[in-house]
Amino acid sequence: MPVIAAKRSLRSHPSSPPRKSPRRCTAATANSSRNVNNFGTDENQADPAAVKPRWNPKDGEQIKAVKLALHLSTAPSSVVCREEEQNVVLEFCKGCVEHNKAGSLYICGCPGTGKSLSMEKVKEQLLNWSKEAGLPPPDVLSVNCTTLASTSDIFTKMIGLNQTQGKKVSASPLQQLHNMYSQKSSVKNMTLIVADELDYLITKDRAVLHDLFMLTTFPFSRCILIGVANAIDLADRFLPRLTSLNCKPVVVNFQAYSKDQILMILEERLKELPYIVFQQQALELCARKVAASSGDMRNALSICWSAIEMLEAEIRESACNLNTSLEEISFSQQNLPTAPDCMKKREFDIVRTDHMARALSKTYRSPVVDTIQSLPHHQQIILCSSMNHFREAKKDTFLGELYKSYVGICRSSLIPPAGILEFSNMCRVLSDQGLIKLGQSREDKLRRVSPKVNEGDITFALQGIRFFHNCLK
Repeated sequence: MPVIAAKRSLRSHPSSPPRKSPRRCTAATANSSRNVNNFGTDENQADPAAVKPRWNPKDGEQIKAVKLALHLSTAPSSVVCREEEQNVVLEFCKGCVEHNKAGSLYICGCPGTGKSLSMEKVKEQLLNWSKEAGLPPPDVLSVNCTTLASTSDIFTKMIGLNQTQGKKVSASPLQQLHNMYSQKSSVKNMTLIVADELDYLITKDRAVLHDLFMLTTFPFSRCILIGVANAIDLADRFLPRLTSLNCKPVVVNFQAYSKDQILMILEERLKELPYIVFQQQALELCARKVAASSGDMRNALSICWSAIEMLEAEIRESACNLNTSLEEISFSQQNLPTAPDCMKKREFDIVRTDHMARALSKTYRSPVVDTIQSLPHHQQIILCSSMNHFREAKKDTFLGELYKSYVGICRSSLIPPAGILEFSNMCRVLSDQGLIKLGQSREDKLRRVSPKVNEGDITFALQGIRFFHNCLK
């Protein structure tokens, strides 16, 4: 017993080093191998976007870089959200090149859905594939039909790819193409024709449009025609003869961008920048509104531009107000912050949701939004409470239940709520303006209330008002 006690006392002696369990040693070794940066975060696990600094909107070079990244003419580093459509077009072109077979394909979709950008990507992929496969790469001709002086000039451009220099031919370019594709010729390479803005030919010269697609029907044709336009039913309405000849072009439809896709494209363009420019909620607001209205990515980019200009205007106005206040302060002896201290608060700012809401209101101005924004404050609260009520797939509710929701918002914001009679009168006003529908009942509390405006319009109209930020979540 004395010996055992001695051993126990040695283990518990303060001067002896503590025992480490194998599990703790393993954990310690793993932690010691990790790199910890100056921000106190693990570099192996930290998200690169999370450690980006905010930008300085007063820096002219940063402003130029951001606007360039969001410009319509700037081609993104990668075309996201259109991989499936690109694969369909690419596989079609591969089959034509591999089997030396002519064919036509028609790409349609609303404006701003990535049709032209996707075709640029497909052309690049097709040329790379042909080199890797050891096949002769096709001759590529890209034509924007709106730039043609004459609609028949597209045939002149096509014949120019294969015509021998200095050789004079009396036949028209279209007739030369007919002769070339009607018999075997020395031309070995396939020709890829990408005709963008094909709608232009519909209004100018439908005969040229028909002749263009007919070139792919000749027995020795080496033409791969891809038309790009906005009209979905172009082949059915304007090319019925192609259907009767069993050579109707393959149709690839580009759907309008969804909210998640627009957000992904914006983030893809901005991720190349070494700083944070937009508040995440601001980008989500832009994506949600554009997707609900048109799904046009060009609108989303121009709205982001406008939001940046809103921030620039706010900074200029703040600087003017600061200069004015400093002049007034110089005549007094008060101990107030100096100019550099005041400006530091605004030095690194980002585009917020209120900037984005104002930019959106310039683009999507509707009578409903104007009406909601011009309402008295308590009527706006009623609309906000009704929106929360009808979010859970409810078609209508009682006036008394809506009043409880209204009172809850007022009390949480420390605002005295109106009485039930005044609340009922305000609901009548909203009903007269077509914002809600109010049913009939002997008792006001039992009157049915149902929405008559879209939740998105209410959210959009009230998004820029700070009071409603928590209510609209």
